Amino acid sequence: MKEQCRQEISGKTVGESWIEAETGQSNFRDERLAKRFQQLLSAMGGSMGDSIPLACADWANTKAAYRFLSNDRVNEHDILSGHFQSTRERSAVVDGPLLVLHDTTEFIYERDRPEKIGIIGKIKSGHKYGGTHYITTCGILMHSSLAITPEGLPLGISAVKFWTRDKFKGTTALKRHVNPTRIPIEAKESIRWLENMRQTTQLLGAPERLVHIGDRESDIYELFCEAEALGTRFLVRTAVNRLACAGDTTVEAVMDASSIDGWHVINVQNSDGGTEKTKLAIKYKTMTIRPPIGKERHYPPLTLTVIHAREPNAPAHRKKIDWKLVTNLPVRTFEEAVAKLDWYAMRWKIEVYHKILKSGCRAEESKLRTAQRLANLIALFSILSWRVFWITMLNRVAPKAPATVAFTQLEINILTSMPGSRSSHTLSSCIRLLARLGGYLARASDPPPGNMVIWRGLTRLADIELGTSLQVRNMGN
Repeated sequence: MKEQCRQEISGKTVGESWIEAETGQSNFRDERLAKRFQQLLSAMGGSMGDSIPLACADWANTKAAYRFLSNDRVNEHDILSGHFQSTRERSAVVDGPLLVLHDTTEFIYERDRPEKIGIIGKIKSGHKYGGTHYITTCGILMHSSLAITPEGLPLGISAVKFWTRDKFKGTTALKRHVNPTRIPIEAKESIRWLENMRQTTQLLGAPERLVHIGDRESDIYELFCEAEALGTRFLVRTAVNRLACAGDTTVEAVMDASSIDGWHVINVQNSDGGTEKTKLAIKYKTMTIRPPIGKERHYPPLTLTVIHAREPNAPAHRKKIDWKLVTNLPVRTFEEAVAKLDWYAMRWKIEVYHKILKSGCRAEESKLRTAQRLANLIALFSILSWRVFWITMLNRVAPKAPATVAFTQLEINILTSMPGSRSSHTLSSCIRLLARLGGYLARASDPPPGNMVIWRGLTRLADIELGTSLQVRNMGN
């Protein structure tokens, strides 16, 4: 990140609140809806994890919040439209490649009438009458795309999609009679991977600097071809042993016949919560990968690079590391192969982001009863979760940046007036003070504050800010 961009990376001007920055470019059909959204975002942001009635404080605001979430003229893209534009602005001032992390998560609810929301799937619930008993789960699914820097700073959400399995009902039954590779991608849930890639590329521009990263669920040949058509890059963990070269062999066979290109030492978490070092054998090879049988007429062969990183021996206390990645990025040296592994290791950050949604915002504890209201609420929570994650990582990536990157002047004054605060107004010092409000002890041996203490600190800071504003207003009267 360039030094001169530290102020612009926030996507806001000095004195502008984060809510104004994330909602100023929203595309609501009515200005009154935009104002109501700002009020609701402010209320929920100051009471993360609380219910709507508790956050809104009175019946009038609570009723207005329910009307907003159930309004037919409001959808998740309207709610996130301003944040999308802020993500684009933050991305534009960052040099180098941008990593776009894609993943799907489920929000499960207990309802008397699950048809009002939708069906996710079935889960085992023990045995009944001599057979396995299944329970139909109610809820919605969310496929999100998070843009981050290679250092791990989350710049914002670039695409999102909500759905239930009712739309794709019958796909599983169809697979019993038809080879899944012959089913059009448009008839599968997998289409969401392509749609988010398109939306992200259109939003952020400069497709050649984007690297779309996904787990084994994203090992979709149509996605590889879509990336080539868009002129963008991808880095995906493989789940399918595809045909390679002239079609007379497979990717796995080619990699097994290849020699090890080098060894790389990494730190992994052990069962005690600490870290330990392990050595990985690294192979990489560029080859022709062919489309699935049945789709040869529709999709061409692609020249891609496969990277294989594995532990030679299986540890007794955890799963053996065995990563097989495929990419259209150039991999010419061993160092470049290791760099791509480091980029893929960033994928877990979108899982952290989803954890903030569920643990910090408590999105699965909402009592709303329709899929539309829940999707709108989760979209609002998505902005709050990003801010928590962003502040947490900003402290680690750019600790010497001015505090105005993340806080208003009033918030800085409140934080720096706390007992034990220093005269320094750097971003790092203010974030540590914020974390102290959330229970962070700030001992010399403590690691940097995490997401949990940050969101608790933001909630307390909002309470203090509200009290300060009321005190100033009463003194004026």
